Amino acid sequence: MTVFRDFNFKLLVVEKLMYWDETLTPAFSIEEHMRARGVEDLETYVEENELEYTVLDEARAYFEALEIPAELLATVDELTFDGGHQVFIECAPVWDGEDDLFDLHSLDDLDLLPNLKLFTGGRALKHMIPEGPEILAARDITMR
Repeated sequence: MTVFRDFNFKLLVVEKLMYWDETLTPAFSIEEHMRARGVEDLETYVEENELEYTVLDEARAYFEALEIPAELLATVDELTFDGGHQVFIECAPVWDGEDDLFDLHSLDDLDLLPNLKLFTGGRALKHMIPEGPEILAARDITMR
């Protein structure tokens, strides 16, 4: 099993494979997941439990346990950091994008993506990991 060190980095990979490429299936839906647990109104549930600024435990457990085969990881040639990602909505359904909830903490997981050539979201990366641009450049990964 492939182990990611940075949960948020894994979410970027999941975004690419599950929601963009649709090769990591089935696509996770927090609404469906919570409905199966008896939660009909997800937004109300989040607000009543003061979970607006956190990753829901159910989503975290799902994505942490999600295995991504090496063959699929090898198909990732591009990653994008953007606050509007579907995977972020699935993790924190009423998140407003105004905090560091999904900031990257490390680029150690780059080793899992042997064919990564492009990282989009360079200004955000530099804010999250100041040495990030140099790490990408050393791996011949273009940043924009």
